[in-house]
Amino acid sequence: MKTYKIAVVPGDGTGPEVVKEGLKVLSAAAGAEGVKFETKEFDFGGERYMKTGETLPDSAIEELKGFDSIFLGAIGHPDVKPGILELGILLKMRFSLDQYINLRPVKLYPNVDTPLKDRGPKDIDFVVVRENSGSLYTGLGGTENKGMPNECAIQVMKYTRSQVDRCLKYSFELAQTRKRKKLTLCHKTNVLTYTGDLWFRAFEEMGKKDFPDVTRDYAHVDATCMWMVKNPEFFDVIVTENMFGDIITDLGAQIQGGMGIAAGGNINPQGVSMFEPIGGSAPKYTGKNVINPLAAIMSGMMMMDHLGEKKAAARIENAVVKALSSGEIKSMSAGKMGMGTREVGDLIAKYSA
Repeated sequence: MKTYKIAVVPGDGTGPEVVKEGLKVLSAAAGAEGVKFETKEFDFGGERYMKTGETLPDSAIEELKGFDSIFLGAIGHPDVKPGILELGILLKMRFSLDQYINLRPVKLYPNVDTPLKDRGPKDIDFVVVRENSGSLYTGLGGTENKGMPNECAIQVMKYTRSQVDRCLKYSFELAQTRKRKKLTLCHKTNVLTYTGDLWFRAFEEMGKKDFPDVTRDYAHVDATCMWMVKNPEFFDVIVTENMFGDIITDLGAQIQGGMGIAAGGNINPQGVSMFEPIGGSAPKYTGKNVINPLAAIMSGMMMMDHLGEKKAAARIENAVVKALSSGEIKSMSAGKMGMGTREVGDLIAKYSA
């Protein structure tokens, strides 16, 4: 029996609740396919920070490198100033483990409402590849004369060719595995004339030389937002830089039915990757058994797929489709699902086994 070592970070708010259901479904699907997990839980998050002043120690990074994957619930605590946990845990983990791909499937499942009129599952099925290691998120810049009338703040968008190339290579290879084999570069080349030029030249050169079977397309980020709403069927795989990816993936979450079903992966193709629901810690719902665990469950599905356990991943996705098609889950919104968090987990686990 194949055994994987999984680091589990339940995190804050409703994170532990959805992680529990995600692990429940993972165990059911993996067990049916002869796969086993060994898990170790880490308490990184707001509560630990308030007790110890510690976010993510360097020793933890070294320990995490010894796992096959990381399963994250959520990071974010209402009593901790914004930015401390996000920078000290999430971004530190992504950068230290070189998780340079943020992978976000945008897929509408049966019986899930979308705000887009007359659109269904056949229209919304694409993937966003967000570069996850560069741009404005690296904190390059600074502040002068803070608090003074002439205060100046600078934050720099910086990319190296190697950062761009490795992200594009992952995106082209992903596009090759999909039926349509189409890759759209999203940027703002008409204004960001330096970084945009780097991305566009690298995109064209790599596509022509190494991936002639992949159809290339380009859209400015504002046009991408417009087309995601107006004609989402235009897209197959979108590749973009860090900040634009952060923005358009939240738009993607809404058109696929909301944060309750939106899952994501922070990928290091040669190292340790991390999978998480993207909806945040939702502290107002903590302990009420009302939060939607489907995003965490789908994160587990992505983890299985990334680890090469395609059959277990397919079991989870098919179980979610079966549960949603049955009408037993009434809504993606917390408190309106028609059943509780644990009951949704039980239902998907039953169909996954």
